[in-house]
Parts: sequence; structure tokens; C-alpha cells
Amino acid sequence: MRFLPTSLLALLVGCSSHPARDPSGETFPSVAGESLDKKRVALPGDLAGSPALLLVAYKQKTQFDVDRWVLGILQAGMDVRILEVPTIRGWAPRLFAAGIDEGMREGIPPPEWGSVVTVYGDAVKIARFTGDEGRNARVLLLDGDGRVVFFHDKGYSPATLLRLKDAAAACRRAHGG
Repeated sequence: MRFLPTSLLALLVGCSSHPARDPSGETFPSVAGESLDKKRVALPGDLAGSPALLLVAYKQKTQFDVDRWVLGILQAGMDVRILEVPTIRGWAPRLFAAGIDEGMREGIPPPEWGSVVTVYGDAVKIARFTGDEGRNARVLLLDGDGRVVFFHDKGYSPATLLRLKDAAAACRRAHGG
């Protein structure tokens, strides 16, 4: 994913942030976004019925952490839908949304565009839900009802990946998959 330069984004968005929090056991807030292949996506509604893994990013520098998670998840052979969710708050980024999304498309192969869902207008709902301080991705495993059954925001680690894999397998069994 490619975002605006951090310094410019800070000027456009402002400096308010939300403290980190673990929303395990809570239902992910209803938000709307658009995938890079230009399809409207309602989260968690469009994911209902099956577990899904959201990799939420609030800052451009988070992409390194997101990439490590995606690589680890794919190598581990996890059977779960994965969505990268760039979450960009503020009114000004919405004005430049088309350009921001186009920049992300330049760095992502077209077959992957459907798995990247950018959230602008509802971004503050997600920021309040997980907190947006720090530069690590927020890793949220949602069950088929949109409830958070696994949460991690301390950066990628192989041991945490194994716990996530176990949680995803248990979640899939619980939802008949």
C-alpha cells in the first residue's frame, strides 16, 4: 500500500489519536470502505458467516508489519479470508481518496486489489475500536458474526502467528467450516 507522505498526512488529518485497546469479545463496528478494485465493502457485514482476518493499518509505515503478517499467514496455510484495511481519518484525505487509492494500486498487483479495503469516512470508528497509536498493524480475527476472537497489535512474531493459526482453526470449526 502507498499513502501520502507521513508529514503531509499529519497536517491534513491532525494529531488526535486514540489509545490502544484490546477489543476481544466485542463486535467489530459497522463501517463502509471501498476495495482497490472499486467495490463497496461493508465490514463486518459482507464477511458474515465465515471467519475473516483484518489487518488494519493507520500509517504508511505500518505496511512493513502488514506484509510480514500476510507472508506468514500464507506460508502457514491458514484457511481464512484476509483483508488489508488501510484506515485513513480526517476530512482532507477524503478529498484525495482517489489519488491515495491510485498510489496504493501502483504497488499492489491487480489480482490482490479486492483484498485491500480502504476506509475513509468511518475510519474514526475503527480507530476508537482498536486505538491508533503506534505503527504496528492491528490483527483482528473475526468470527462469522463479526466478533473479535483474536487481537494483536505488538508487531509480527512467529509465536503469535501460531496462536493466530490455532484461533482461526477453532473459529472455522465453530462456524462449520
